[in-house]
Amino acid sequence: MDEETVNIYEAKTGFSRLVRRVEQGERVTISRDGRPVARLVPIEPSREARRPGAWRDRVTIAADFDDFGPADGRDWYGDDA
Repeated sequence: MDEETVNIYEAKTGFSRLVRRVEQGERVTISRDGRPVARLVPIEPSREARRPGAWRDRVTIAADFDDFGPADGRDWYGDDA
């Protein structure tokens, strides 16, 4: 992917144009006195958007899920609980 380098003055005067290009997937390096100091890059979503109900009919919760019996007490708190 090609990356254009622009100086700070050009970036300030054409900021909206640069942002529009970055929205389309381009990357832009901003330099001061010929030295790169910053980069404009498109934001990539870190994960898929949640879809409520995506796991419906794929997960089953046992009827006794919330039950906490004597064996569970021993497992959690030890033999003398």
